[in-house]
Amino acid sequence: MQKLKAGIQRYQADGFVNNQKLFETLIGGQNPLALFITCSDSRIDPNRLTDTQPGELFILRTVGNIVPPFGSMVAGEAATIEYAVTALNIRDIIICGHSHCGAMSGLLDPESVEDMPAVKEYLEYAESSLQIVDEKHSHLVDSEIRLKRIIEENVLLQLENLRTHPVVATALAQGDMHLYGWIYEFETGEVLVFHPETNTFLPIEGDLSCGPEASQR
Repeated sequence: MQKLKAGIQRYQADGFVNNQKLFETLIGGQNPLALFITCSDSRIDPNRLTDTQPGELFILRTVGNIVPPFGSMVAGEAATIEYAVTALNIRDIIICGHSHCGAMSGLLDPESVEDMPAVKEYLEYAESSLQIVDEKHSHLVDSEIRLKRIIEENVLLQLENLRTHPVVATALAQGDMHLYGWIYEFETGEVLVFHPETNTFLPIEGDLSCGPEASQR
């Protein structure tokens, strides 16, 4: 806690002062570029990853970057998505998974979350990812490779869940919404984007138009 307090003091003396004009402009409201849905994992910093400033990303963080299907539970995810699309008029939504995800490791090793009933129940919204990997990649025995595939499938699964939310479905039907599936490899800094035409995750290179309709497999 002492480190956090010292950090606040340094921020107030340096970081805030150097960007005070930016923060003053935020008084008038926010106009984010995108809704960025990612994992709660402490190793991910969405603003640093995308080199964005305060006010440029509307961020939703959940265990395993999970988005429960609409109506499946009363929770903050649906409210955040609804607010982003309706109140903030956001039309680009990114679901960003990441390497070495502990939540996805929990799918591979259910005993590791046995004493965390809330986590175990929440992971049920990602369980299909494991089933898909077992069906499509039954030959895989290496746990690290299986984990990587589960992380990929989970991003696609959560994009499908995102489509069940009425505000998203309506915007998609009107051609006003773009969905993107990303995976961030924090150990290399690389970001992979899902390309529906090849059904693969590939490094971001110049043209980012591969993102729309990313959940189509």
